[in-house]
Amino acid sequence: MANASLRAADAFVHVVFPDGTSANYPYIWLRDNDPAGFHPQTQERMTDLTTIPLDVAARKVEVAAQALTIWWQGDDTVSTFDLSWLQAHCPGRPAQDPARTGFEFWRRDLGAAGIPRANADKVLASDQSLSDWMVETQVFGLSIVEGLADSTKAGMEVAQRIGFLRETNFGVTFEVQSKPNPNNLAYTPVALPLHTDLTNQELPPGFQFLHCLANEADGGGSLFCDGYAIAADLRAQDPEAFDLLATQSIPFRFHDANTDIRSRKKVINLNEDGEIIEICFNAHLADILDLAPDLMSRYYRAYRQFMIMTKSDEYLVTLKLKAGEMVVFDNRRVLHGREAFDPQTGFRHLHGCYVDRGEFESRLRLLRA
Repeated sequence: MANASLRAADAFVHVVFPDGTSANYPYIWLRDNDPAGFHPQTQERMTDLTTIPLDVAARKVEVAAQALTIWWQGDDTVSTFDLSWLQAHCPGRPAQDPARTGFEFWRRDLGAAGIPRANADKVLASDQSLSDWMVETQVFGLSIVEGLADSTKAGMEVAQRIGFLRETNFGVTFEVQSKPNPNNLAYTPVALPLHTDLTNQELPPGFQFLHCLANEADGGGSLFCDGYAIAADLRAQDPEAFDLLATQSIPFRFHDANTDIRSRKKVINLNEDGEIIEICFNAHLADILDLAPDLMSRYYRAYRQFMIMTKSDEYLVTLKLKAGEMVVFDNRRVLHGREAFDPQTGFRHLHGCYVDRGEFESRLRLLRA
């Protein structure tokens, strides 16, 4: 049986739930989150926090019919909270998020055979198949969709099952093939070392979709590694290098005849709990390092060590995409690259687009709700 009591000295309500668990709810938090202060249709907050005194106090509390009711001092306001809502929103404990699947770090032993795979027709037709595939893609940061039609729209349709496509200076979609007068190394036949895309952007794109339409040339194999795994190993093996990459931002820049886009990024980004949440690494887009001279040599050592690890076979997974396959990966986690290819030996054409992490997570929450 649930019950509640006022703790005036601490300015909170103590609630004991039917399962025996308990939590403390500050008065100011309860008044700010009064259900009556949210719009009934949009569920947007309408309460004006500046109208609530910081020393707001409750004069009476009662639990009945799975609801907590509070009578406030100083006015006639009465607030009623559903107990299950309160239990799901305990202060000091983040609410459960269906989009948080956790991550599984991987290295060379994953192999091409270990990359999760999904069928395009099933993903397009079934929300359950879509959800299952999206969960695996987020857990590993990498997956392959098979059975796509020989059309540039086919890969876009799968991406749009998740959300809006992210437009960049390369367009809403882009063609990865050798072309004259390229403005990006991806549009040449040369080898591409492992990197994340568009580190020069204020917010680099989230998930990248690369649909293989043709891959007949000699060479052109795709390279992948888990940036989270590299960062975790660097943290364990060389804490000073890890700390430098996680605290010092460096400049990145892309410029051509029409654009000059610059941004500063840390190579390794952490959340407030110290967990690795993003990798920004692109040696080709790195601008001139502008760190203080007394920091420069130490940073170069750390930056170079990270680069050495991206070249190590210990982390590398390779495969050669076939026509009708699309590789999907978290561009802010998984580094990707390409072996050189000879355009004289056959045609190679990949069609690409991006969907931001926010769109991906939103869709996943709705599918798993």
